[in-house]
Amino acid sequence: MNAVPVLDPARLPFAFEDAVNAGDVDAFLALFTPEATMRTLTGEVLTGPDELRGEALRTVAAGARLTNKARFCLMGDDTALVVVDWNLEATMPDGTRIAPAGTTANVARRSADGSWRFTVLNPLGTV
Repeated sequence: MNAVPVLDPARLPFAFEDAVNAGDVDAFLALFTPEATMRTLTGEVLTGPDELRGEALRTVAAGARLTNKARFCLMGDDTALVVVDWNLEATMPDGTRIAPAGTTANVARRSADGSWRFTVLNPLGTV
């Protein structure tokens, strides 16, 4: 899968879904700013490309399948709040199948080239 620039922040969650479902770590990482922060499903906070790559690799290894459903996208200048309902299916390292669901509260920023990337990804929403 080739990383295509996302020109509408409301489309970011669906590009993320595509990257996860394709098992494409590079496309996953291309959707984040270099200094991005991500909160994992376990509540751990990851920052920067190396930690995000580790999470992407774990997600791919789990055979994750993600489904997103848009709630809303609120834009102000070069920043956007993107809220999405999601469902995930994955297999844990011990073989246990999980199927968590929730609502994200994500922040995206427009880059100089006009594309949008996540700067904060929080799948746990307000929890």
